[in-house]
Amino acid sequence: MDKIIACCGIECHNCDAYTATRNNDDELRKKTAENWSKMFNADIQPQDVNCLGCGSEVLFAYCHDCNIRKCNVDKAQENCSKCNDYNCDKLTDFFKMAPDAKNILDSLRTQK
Repeated sequence: MDKIIACCGIECHNCDAYTATRNNDDELRKKTAENWSKMFNADIQPQDVNCLGCGSEVLFAYCHDCNIRKCNVDKAQENCSKCNDYNCDKLTDFFKMAPDAKNILDSLRTQK
């Protein structure tokens, strides 16, 4: 399986929503909803935990409103590593929460 990199740089195969969807694992959906609800102080339900990557129609509930994803869709690009405005304001706060995503996008930029 090819690695799928989300618009923001998250590796989808490391994401519980992606794994739960690929494996149709309702127990993982429930566990992930509980964990993410606590982590993000949000009301996340197990049915919200479905995703097959930013380029798919099956998205985690939040991703429908994600400004990073929307920007990539509007620019018709695979992820932020392809953007001329890379490391814009949309990414700054996100990278504080997910520094590994920045490292992944940085490495993709050097492969150009």
